Amino acid sequence: MTAPAALNEFGPLISFILSISALRDWAKLLIIGSFFETCRRLLSILWSSTIDSFFITASFEDHDDTYKWMMIWLSKQPSWKNVRNMNISAGDRYFGNASNSEEESDPSGMPNVSYLPALSGSYTLWYKYRWMRITRVSEPIPGWGPNHRDSLNISIFTRNHDILTTILKEAKKAYQDAQGSSITVYVSDSTNCWRELATRRKRPLESIILDPGIRDLVVEDAQDFLASKGWYAERGIPFRRGYLLYGAPGSGKTSLIHSIAGELELDVYIISLSRSGLDDTGLSELISDLPERCIALMEDIDAALHNSLSREDVPTPPTHTAEFIPSSPPAHNTSKVSLSGLLNALDGIGAQEGRILFATTNKYSSLDPALCRPGRMDLHVEFKLASRYQADELFKRFYLPSSPKPAADDDDQEAKSSPAQSRPNGSTPVGDPNDLIDLSVTHDTTDSPPSSPSACSEKSEQSERVPPTFVGTRHRGHAPKLSSDQLSALAAQFASAIPERGVSMAALQGYLMSQKNRPWEAAKEVSDWLQKEFADKKARNETKS
Repeated sequence: MTAPAALNEFGPLISFILSISALRDWAKLLIIGSFFETCRRLLSILWSSTIDSFFITASFEDHDDTYKWMMIWLSKQPSWKNVRNMNISAGDRYFGNASNSEEESDPSGMPNVSYLPALSGSYTLWYKYRWMRITRVSEPIPGWGPNHRDSLNISIFTRNHDILTTILKEAKKAYQDAQGSSITVYVSDSTNCWRELATRRKRPLESIILDPGIRDLVVEDAQDFLASKGWYAERGIPFRRGYLLYGAPGSGKTSLIHSIAGELELDVYIISLSRSGLDDTGLSELISDLPERCIALMEDIDAALHNSLSREDVPTPPTHTAEFIPSSPPAHNTSKVSLSGLLNALDGIGAQEGRILFATTNKYSSLDPALCRPGRMDLHVEFKLASRYQADELFKRFYLPSSPKPAADDDDQEAKSSPAQSRPNGSTPVGDPNDLIDLSVTHDTTDSPPSSPSACSEKSEQSERVPPTFVGTRHRGHAPKLSSDQLSALAAQFASAIPERGVSMAALQGYLMSQKNRPWEAAKEVSDWLQKEFADKKARNETKS
């Protein structure tokens, strides 16, 4: 059968269909409607392209530092005060911890307030005669923990990209000014993304009391490393540095890291190897997502090695199908990180460069030699129990006179002081129990009419009252002002009673906190405190054995 013959067979059917007027009208409507819809879409695309050509649009995700830059920058814009719908934040996440002037500070001590874009809303601002549209969107994410992810979209009516660069520079400077006296601490969530945990004030290096040379050794080494990026690049050496701080608990390892982070102006990213659900792939993602300049911290790495890490990969348990519950964490799930995965994450091809790694451990001998080799842990620093030098310096710093206060406060302090407070051999200069707990009872010496039975019962109840029983010293009062000679003499007396390398700095600080306003008693009673501490420690060891 030829083709024309086949078409002839369908001819009557086609003629019958075309003879139906309704179908002809439907066909015309379909063709006309398709034409107009196509024109509408073309015009819409052309209009959107034309409008977009006059706008610059930038998006910022909340897991990126630029998001915080822009939020702080927006909160400081004068034109933002005219916005009618906003979120109010009383925390310091978008305000920073920078010290304010006396005019700006709140005398009541309440936190500062920041005005932020509200979620799911659009706002318009003017910046340097440019019209801006700002939209903040929150999207849900699966899993437990943070269940949403925010993004900030900014559209600027300009064809010049320099205005966006200027805004980013101003936003970064505003963020740096806000964070001038603080550092930010990050932790990882269940989706292996970094989340801001807290903002902490910088700790002065002078407040870290170590044996001479240890503090300067680590700080100067880290400073020299950060300034040697070109030297590493010229020689093709990965730009990474690792420090292993090991030794007795409570000897100042974490405190030194906190202080170094503030000195170098680096944020701290805590890597918890024992986090539930963390495996080798997740650990590699976390380390590769670290910013170029930061401190990565692995605390008590010996405990993680003992509990979950080994040379061999952890076998994967069989997969079971279960109902997904987004709001509840997995139960009894442990880390699946292997030692080989940790080693590859630290210096593998995907490891981030420019970061400084700090690892702490109390059991140096339990670490695998592969973990301690140069390239992973380049500098090993031992922290010992307190020396007499450290005890002397700690005592001096603890009882240094406080910063000057208004005259009224000084008069009150002098009124509370007594001549005995200036004598080194005074009995209880400031630490008298009567100063810590008010045991005095006010008696009315004037004549009064006979008391009623109810009044007598109230007085009898008051007379039977006893002061509360507690252990420690109330956080009240101030240490007397000591001269430099008095302070040095008391510090020498205190240090002479401390056995060399016999007690931790954390324990000494805890003891001095219990004697915070009693320097003479602190120096005199330290021997008795040490005997009690050693006896308790011996009893605990005997109980364990």
